[in-house]
Amino acid sequence: MGGVPRVVLDLLRNLPKDKFDFTLMLNLYQGELVTEIPKDIKLIVVEKGREQMSKNPFIQKFQLGLRRLKLEIFDKFPSILYALKVKEDFDIEVSPGYAEFEMVLNSPNKKSRKIGWFHTDVSYDTDQNRVMKRINLMKKFDWMIFGAAQTRQVIEDLYGVSYPKSSVIYNVIKLPEVRKKAEEFQADFEIRPTFISIGRLHHRKGYAELMRVHKRLLDENLMHSIAVIGGGNEMENLKNQAKELGVEKTFLLLDSQKNPWPYVKAADYFVLPSKSESYPLTIGEVMGLHKPIISTNVGGIPEMIDDAKDGILVNFDENEIFEAMKRFLIEPELVKKITEGTLNADEKFDEKKIYQQVTEVFEQQYKKLIK
Repeated sequence: MGGVPRVVLDLLRNLPKDKFDFTLMLNLYQGELVTEIPKDIKLIVVEKGREQMSKNPFIQKFQLGLRRLKLEIFDKFPSILYALKVKEDFDIEVSPGYAEFEMVLNSPNKKSRKIGWFHTDVSYDTDQNRVMKRINLMKKFDWMIFGAAQTRQVIEDLYGVSYPKSSVIYNVIKLPEVRKKAEEFQADFEIRPTFISIGRLHHRKGYAELMRVHKRLLDENLMHSIAVIGGGNEMENLKNQAKELGVEKTFLLLDSQKNPWPYVKAADYFVLPSKSESYPLTIGEVMGLHKPIISTNVGGIPEMIDDAKDGILVNFDENEIFEAMKRFLIEPELVKKITEGTLNADEKFDEKKIYQQVTEVFEQQYKKLIK
């Protein structure tokens, strides 16, 4: 359900088939989005997903162990992987995120042009060895695509590394699709007004802090609820925190939803309290549903939101988030102004321009290959 797989699927659906012949290679055939892989795309599956394994827990445990061993072998010896699974020599090999950097760079197909995509704000990663490894791997690609200008700039600012063979291409935001999905069913919330948020339940997403802000607002008799859509390893911690603060009925943890948009449509406002982001699709999608947004001013988000025009930007600070949410609750004219600003979302997020930019990168790299 992550942003990168969604971007990959969208590009596979919309890049020109008369110019490119695409093959999608999956390490694991699993996840909610496998059913959305376009039928006309060639597929290479390295290993089965959990869904295709035995329901017997003992047999499944053996299958998972065997799968892990095979993936480790393929990782160390990519020539074996390609001999068994990849029967063609491709002109271009693309890594859609850092998890696939080494796999693509170690391809035994030495003639192919290698393109990498990077969507991550490195300034919030405390593991310097991991950061430097990724920075150095990116130097090896024939071309790098960064998901936001800030994503590339922060590497130069913090580490003095620039990428002359690179470009910034924003991820496509499918506003008509979002609007259609928002009509698939009716959602409602018992306690109004309602702030909604979408994100993985990870400590850097700021939901523990958001819950404390929520409690402070309730203590000032500013009645509202917050609904969070997303799953992750912080679920139990957040449930326990909600019990301790006594906000279980007003801070709603709705887990992952394949279609979150009816919930967003039903909500009054959207809030994103993240410590770090790159270029989150959710911001543009929510703006396309004309919901007033409060977001932390991190990553590429200021490239998406014009502060005080079609959203409110705040620092990752509980007091600033508190004050912004309080303004939404007590200043209807501000909410009206921000909502009116979102009416320009379609013009702001022009998907055709993005498809053309990606097409040009692929064409340029192919021309260099055949020279």
